[in-house]
Amino acid sequence: MKAIRWPIGQLILLLNVIFSPSSPKRNLEDQAKLDTATQRLSLYQLPSCPFCVKVRRAIKREGLNIDLRNINANNEYSEELTREGGKRKVPCLRIEKETGQVEWLYESSDIVTYLQNLTKPI
Repeated sequence: MKAIRWPIGQLILLLNVIFSPSSPKRNLEDQAKLDTATQRLSLYQLPSCPFCVKVRRAIKREGLNIDLRNINANNEYSEELTREGGKRKVPCLRIEKETGQVEWLYESSDIVTYLQNLTKPI
């Protein structure tokens, strides 16, 4: 199975680079507000996972600055995702509220919708 996943993953990464979306142009004040809104967000992901690519493309398309956490490159991220999020599944968006409460959002379509809603008021 790994022999199949690796080349497909590399193809996904190549196509993502070739057809990468562009970020929107915002004034500095609006971008600063958005950066503040996203500073407590972290995306647990794998580089060649197609669902993770979908979310990363949405992040770029919306012009968001979100901490990307590769769970294969850093064992602490993987353990944190399993321990606190409840399962080792990516993509997963860690949302830390101002109250300190943490929410874990797992489905790529739900994550994309959440991110698009962040940019609506701006």
